[in-house]
Amino acid sequence: MKSETSRQHQKESSNDITCGVITLSDSRKSKKADLSGQYMVEEIESRYTLKSRSLIPDNEDELLNAIENMVNDDVDVILTTGGTGLDPRDITVETVEAIFEKRLDGFGELFRRKSYEEIGAAALLSRATAGVYKKSIIFSMPGSPNAVKTALGLIIDELPHYVHHVKK
Repeated sequence: MKSETSRQHQKESSNDITCGVITLSDSRKSKKADLSGQYMVEEIESRYTLKSRSLIPDNEDELLNAIENMVNDDVDVILTTGGTGLDPRDITVETVEAIFEKRLDGFGELFRRKSYEEIGAAALLSRATAGVYKKSIIFSMPGSPNAVKTALGLIIDELPHYVHHVKK
């Protein structure tokens, strides 16, 4: 199903990429209780380099600070989980979209489609989003472990390809 151009870009891409994980949660107080973040860590470490992991409350300033720290540490891909719902404390989407230099609308669209196949119309509640900030790609996904598995299943193998384009 991949195009010849896509296959060529993958050949030119390096698997030597660095990732960071940020979990936003007011309820999870330890990384051990953070099942979604732990799943991301395991998937990343099986393919790439995990450079940073943060567990922070749903707070705009703390999220921006965590992102800046990762960008300044040359993290290629930042994965966030949590804070994408409709609760007043859910600030991830508004925060990251305000700093995006380029949006990757296809991520949210594809995630919602795949989620719809799995959970039905409740997928409409998802505000998963992605974009580029200072040559780092940020993927923001819901906090549930099943949502993280769905989202990572869509992107994990293509991360080197995405990074290849962003770093040009």
